[in-house]
Amino acid sequence: MVWYNYVMGKLLTPSIVRKLTQTSGIYANKRLGQNFMVDSSQVEKIVRLANVVDADNILEVGPGLGSLTAGLLNAHAYVVAVEIDGKLSSMLKSTLQGLGHNIENLKILHADALMLKHDDQLEQCNKLVANLPYNVGVPILITLLTRFAALNEALVLVQAEVADRLTAEPGSKEYGIPSAKLAYFGVASQSAVVPRSAFWPVPHVDSKLVKFTRYTSSPFCLNNNSVSQDDVFALINLAFSARRKTLKSLLVADGYGLDIVQCALESLQIDLLARGETLSIHNFVKLASILKNSDV
Repeated sequence: MVWYNYVMGKLLTPSIVRKLTQTSGIYANKRLGQNFMVDSSQVEKIVRLANVVDADNILEVGPGLGSLTAGLLNAHAYVVAVEIDGKLSSMLKSTLQGLGHNIENLKILHADALMLKHDDQLEQCNKLVANLPYNVGVPILITLLTRFAALNEALVLVQAEVADRLTAEPGSKEYGIPSAKLAYFGVASQSAVVPRSAFWPVPHVDSKLVKFTRYTSSPFCLNNNSVSQDDVFALINLAFSARRKTLKSLLVADGYGLDIVQCALESLQIDLLARGETLSIHNFVKLASILKNSDV
């Protein structure tokens, strides 16, 4: 279906969204974490903060009805939109055509973002700009940064509390697995608050934009290159598996010898009573390297 009858511009408005959903029988799926953006001013803000230019190849996850997709196409970017909902993915192209967009710059993938396979168009995407599904935003972000090295920037919209966890500093109560793993790839900061009124249905929480920039070169100073991302992430998972326990006790329980653990922590000037929440990503990487190259 094409929505020429109700289009007043190139961005979706609340009235267009209402007619789209009524006509197509689309309802936000809570299981998929869907909340459709209906505030065009917020869409324009996201595109502006993402510094989208014509040369950009944008990866968008969860386009939904196409609110943000329309804004990205307005900026003359090439967009690969990944939508897990088959009904939404099948109507996205006609919706955007109805809004007057040239869809030659759009590729739609009906797929789970957590299961994306490598292909040429995905490999060329240099920015992730997305209103991520509320329930799986963190796994999607970490998975995509792991799988697609060309993604050197991201601007993602997530629940406010998720944004706080992604950008938390070591030692804070919000610091944990999401913030430590994201810091492995680059630098993240909060960019703006997006009110709950910008969505339909209206969620029970506000959202925030998180801006991310990948390191241009590794900031981790190691004597060897034998430690992998998997090694570092396994250590992070272990360190936060029981927040009240010390890192030393968790490592010993995981099978490392007490002498090796104490020696490793002392070499990095980490307190023997320290918990995982106090370690920076630099210390996680260095500790993972030392432990991997020690005799367990």
